[in-house]
Amino acid sequence: MKLSLKTGIALVGLCYSSFAFAGEAWTSDFTAAKKEAVESKKDLLMDFTGSDWCGWCIKLKKEVFDCEPFKVGVKDKFVLVEVDFPQDKKKLTEETKKQNADLAKKYPVSGYPAILLCDATGKPYATTGYQEGGPEEYVKHLDTLQTRKTKRDEAFATAAKASGVTKAAALVSALEAMELEDEMITNFYSDTLAEIKAADPKDESGFIKKKEAKAMFAKSMDEINELAGKQDWTNAITVVDKSLKVGGFSKEETQQLMIVHGRLLNEVSKFDDAIKAMEEAEAFMPDSKMKGQIEEHIAEFQKAKANAATK
Repeated sequence: MKLSLKTGIALVGLCYSSFAFAGEAWTSDFTAAKKEAVESKKDLLMDFTGSDWCGWCIKLKKEVFDCEPFKVGVKDKFVLVEVDFPQDKKKLTEETKKQNADLAKKYPVSGYPAILLCDATGKPYATTGYQEGGPEEYVKHLDTLQTRKTKRDEAFATAAKASGVTKAAALVSALEAMELEDEMITNFYSDTLAEIKAADPKDESGFIKKKEAKAMFAKSMDEINELAGKQDWTNAITVVDKSLKVGGFSKEETQQLMIVHGRLLNEVSKFDDAIKAMEEAEAFMPDSKMKGQIEEHIAEFQKAKANAATK
């Protein structure tokens, strides 16, 4: 027990001892950071954070960024950039506030903390967030993410030597290797998208069709969420039915729509139909990561049905 306590104290000290210098390796000047990245041949690590209100941001800083193993692990690989959106606006200069607002438009993130890995020009190639395990594990995680840039660049090099569908396929693999959200791809790789269309005008790779299906799925979900927000369950169900009939989505997206269908049917007390919809969603992709959630919904709907029957 004594050994365990001493070890714990040592680890805490390792992070706490560097707390006073927590900001010394970070910059809030994006232009200067890019210049340094080019000159030092490093990548950019951008931390989109809410430093004085976001619990997970504060936790990531305390458990990872403030610790010496993290600083040592990234110093030769990344220029660290903090893009902060604090509640206390006095923490930032007017120039920094404007810069960060512009960066938020350019780099669309859905929540904080959002950690973006970018090449020296500012093009993102991977995103992540809070991860458990401490500074050493986080550095290993970043090392793994950096391989996405290698795969991207190798695919771009292959594409440069190819033409037609072969060129398009290489460009598609470059984009898919990064696993970025569509909006990020559109903002930073529009030239690559144009090259794909030019090299494969008949869309033999199926990439453009897949991208259009994703956009259609996002539009459908936005419409469903808007109607659900108004508790307009009937019209929301109609949108889901129509979307499923049109099809063209990935298996994962189709299953998501099937699950939403079941949840909406439950809202209008069509319990048998809701349970059936969930069972069909589970059968559609039996090994999906949504399996546990689906089974929870089925149990919930069965309970709602039983409660309704006793009233």
